[in-house]
Amino acid sequence: MDPSERRQPDSARTGSTPASSTEAGAVTESARERFSRKAHRTRLYIYAFVAVALLAFLVALAATNTGHVEVSWVFGSSSVALVWLVLFSAVIGWLIGILIGIMFRWRTRRPREPKPASPPKQMRP
Repeated sequence: MDPSERRQPDSARTGSTPASSTEAGAVTESARERFSRKAHRTRLYIYAFVAVALLAFLVALAATNTGHVEVSWVFGSSSVALVWLVLFSAVIGWLIGILIGIMFRWRTRRPREPKPASPPKQMRP
C-alpha cells in the first residue's frame, strides 16, 4: 500500500460516498442549541474574569489599607487594621443578605398540599 492511500479515508479509496452524520452516530446540533452552548461558554468566561478581577481588587484593598483605626464599641474601643474592619463588615453583610434571602424564600413559598388521610386500620376478628 502506498503512503498516499493511507491518508485517504476509506470512502475515498473504495469510491463510495461518505456516510451521513446520522448513520455514523454523530448527533446534529440545531442553531439554537449551538447558540445556547456558546452563550453558556461566554457566561463562564465572564464569571471567571469577574472572579479574577474581584480577587485582584481584594488584594489591592488589603495592600493599601494596612493602617490602624480606632473602633468605638458600645462598651469600649479598640484599634484594628482598616482592611480587617472592611472585610469583616463585608462578610457580615453577605451572611445577613443570605439569611434574609432564605427567610423571604421560606415565607413566600407555595403552601404545601395536605396529605391525604389514610383509612383507619380495620381490626381482624
